[in-house]
Amino acid sequence: MTRILTLSAAILLAATLAIPVAQAEEPKKGGTLVMSILGTPRHLNPAVQSGIATGEPGTQLFAAPLRYDDGWNPQPYLAKSWSVSDDGLTVTLNIVEGATFHDGHPITSEDVAFSIKTVQENHPFKSMFAPVEKVETPDAHTAVIILSQPHPALLLAMSSQLLAIIPKHIYGDGQDPKTHPRNSENVVGSGPFKLVEFIRDQHIILERFENFFIEDRPYLDKIVMRIIKDGAARTIALESGEIMLAGFEQSARDLKRLSKSDHLDVSREGYAAIGSIIWLAFNTKEGKTADKAVRQAISYAIDRDFILKALMLGTAASAKTGIHHGSPFYDSSVNGYDLDLDKANKILDDAGYAKGSDGMRFPLTVDFGWATVKPFAEYMKPQLKKIGIDVTVRASADFPTWAKRISNHEFDMTMDNVFNWGDPVIGVHRTYDSDNIKKGVIWSNTQQYSNARVDELMKLAGSTYDQEKRKKYYAEFQQILSDELPVYWLFAGPYHTVANKKLGNPPNTIWGTSAPLDRVYLK
Repeated sequence: MTRILTLSAAILLAATLAIPVAQAEEPKKGGTLVMSILGTPRHLNPAVQSGIATGEPGTQLFAAPLRYDDGWNPQPYLAKSWSVSDDGLTVTLNIVEGATFHDGHPITSEDVAFSIKTVQENHPFKSMFAPVEKVETPDAHTAVIILSQPHPALLLAMSSQLLAIIPKHIYGDGQDPKTHPRNSENVVGSGPFKLVEFIRDQHIILERFENFFIEDRPYLDKIVMRIIKDGAARTIALESGEIMLAGFEQSARDLKRLSKSDHLDVSREGYAAIGSIIWLAFNTKEGKTADKAVRQAISYAIDRDFILKALMLGTAASAKTGIHHGSPFYDSSVNGYDLDLDKANKILDDAGYAKGSDGMRFPLTVDFGWATVKPFAEYMKPQLKKIGIDVTVRASADFPTWAKRISNHEFDMTMDNVFNWGDPVIGVHRTYDSDNIKKGVIWSNTQQYSNARVDELMKLAGSTYDQEKRKKYYAEFQQILSDELPVYWLFAGPYHTVANKKLGNPPNTIWGTSAPLDRVYLK
């Protein structure tokens, strides 16, 4: 027996064609959208590459089985319906009939099975499909996913850029999918737009796929994604109307400036599934930061309100845990370590870290690996001096240098920006799982944090579909982490979408501009 997670086929089709979006006019077809993206992707295949650089164009080129609205509700996409067995060990996808890849080959259940296997073997997010034992294909439009245990993150893992459905007849030729020549040239996708041109550091040009499986979609004829790495240049282009859409914008000063433009909408709606959190991570095994008292004292010494108001100019929201505040699992009741210098000093005094004649107790180093987090690293030096910690701010020559240093645990503290990727199973567990302490691997458990109860809670929350049980497990999880502080969470990454008001249906789902743009139109 199964639980049907969607409505009737007719209602599902209607839902696909009209996800709830408030609009004052009928969408119009045609036109070219010029938008910006922040950097040059390594390639355009999200099945083997994480990150937003690949994700933004990748979700236009490749469809996923599901899509999500702004309320964390799964919606049909390439799968018109789906069901989960009562024991939670079988998930059945019913694929839209008549869907084709950009070269005309039909999209079948074999392609879905091949795509899941490719992601399992090549994508860095191993937890997404770890419980998948096999995918059965009883017919061309039915894919039956067999699990070793219930997997509550599976539906979300089959949306947006996390499960790009790629063509088996292209990528099943024996070549390494991570370096396959069709990742960047002559891309054969399954999504609403097909590739025209990809010139590194310049642009990605996409055009409407006339045989897209949703009738009359996409509305746009073409999308030109200009690669503009400089924030000031993007701001000028948005103000002048040279570009009409920019996602993942986070510069506080640029956002404040853009919000004054009458022809632009600046919105932080969306990106909850991306779940960016800026934090100060501690080495919990070596040096002074191995002492929980030191980590707690540092946390009480940081003035988060100052950071939010003075450095972020009100564009960011507080983060008190490692789960993004936009997630249904966020627990706002945890100790947020509000500024209390007296308490911070007392904790260090009681722990035996006496001040020397110069007023300092001991030195620490704080690392950073890229420019946008530099101000927060530099803030630590004068602020922690107030409790007798002599901080040295250490920049890296480039991102790989920083990543090597941090992943090899050669640090006291570091500024970082880590994504939740929707469900905690996908993007949160990796930071705190004691089995994920992997030297040389960035964005694993580089803090070397280990707590048996935390491991147990993650396993419990990651193996039940019961939402209330998951909330209970994750609440305890967050309370323990708030006490032990392998990380001090500063704020949620202030991602914003900047859209020209001539743009209809700008993306505002939980995936932001890493969602399909098939509903976007020019007024």
